[in-house]
Amino acid sequence: MPYNDSLIETTFSALADPTRRAVVQALCSGPAAVSQLAQPFDMALPSFTQHLGVLEDAGLISSERQGRTRICSLNLDALRMAEGWLAAYRHQAEERLDRLEAHLKPQRKDKPNE
Repeated sequence: MPYNDSLIETTFSALADPTRRAVVQALCSGPAAVSQLAQPFDMALPSFTQHLGVLEDAGLISSERQGRTRICSLNLDALRMAEGWLAAYRHQAEERLDRLEAHLKPQRKDKPNE
C-alpha cells in the first residue's frame, strides 16, 4: 500500500507532542467540546487551540460548530493510515529477524556450550 510521505510526516509530527496524543486519546471515547478537552491541561485556551489546529491540519481530528460550542471528533481513517504504515515496517523487520534467526540456528548447534 503506497503512503504519502508528507502525510505520514505530518501525522507523526502531530502525534509527537504529549498534549496532542492526550487529545487523541480523549477523543477515542467520542466527540468532545474544546472546553472539555482543554480542562486537564494547564495552559491558556489559545495555546491549547493551537494544538487542536495541528491535529486538524494533520487530518487526525475534525471540528464543527454546534451553536457557540466547537466539537472535535477523531478521524479514524487517519489513525488507520498511520497504523498501516507502522504495520508494513514492522512486518519487514520481523521477516528480517526471522531470516537472521534461521541463519544463526545451525551455527548455534555446531558450537559446544561455553
